[in-house]
Amino acid sequence: MADRLPPLTRQDAEDFLYREAELLDDARLDDWLALFSDDARYRLPITADDDPLEPALVDDDRGRLAERVFRLTSTQAHAQLPPSRTVHDVHNVRVEELPDGEVLVRCNLTVHEVRVGGPEQVGLGRLRSFPGRAVYVLRPGPPVRIRAKTVHLLERELPLPNIAFIV
Repeated sequence: MADRLPPLTRQDAEDFLYREAELLDDARLDDWLALFSDDARYRLPITADDDPLEPALVDDDRGRLAERVFRLTSTQAHAQLPPSRTVHDVHNVRVEELPDGEVLVRCNLTVHEVRVGGPEQVGLGRLRSFPGRAVYVLRPGPPVRIRAKTVHLLERELPLPNIAFIV
């Protein structure tokens, strides 16, 4: 019996991740939020094994993601005045079909961020980079939806600066 082809190819997954990166970099956060399923989870764990009982930098369900997007787009989020400019680099994409028809996508990710401010704003104007690995569970579409996104920052166990933008 021949193996089934994955419902989402590596090229499909890359295109999807590149689109997500573009939406984040263009600050189109409402469109980014629309990529997530209603039962989505978005995590930035601080432990290597991603134990759900351990604290995380971010551990949001779809409702909390919507609150985060609202805060960043519709309020004066102090930590984002001035707002961050980001460039998300996605590379080394691997795709694996899961038994339930969903697709596991792993990739390396580097987010470059800068906040341009005046001389009175100490610490602004410096480029910061946040390398890591991301693991997605995608539901093939149309449209493709993110059911889970977990980003393991390389420096997750070290003191990190305020991360008030979306990784």
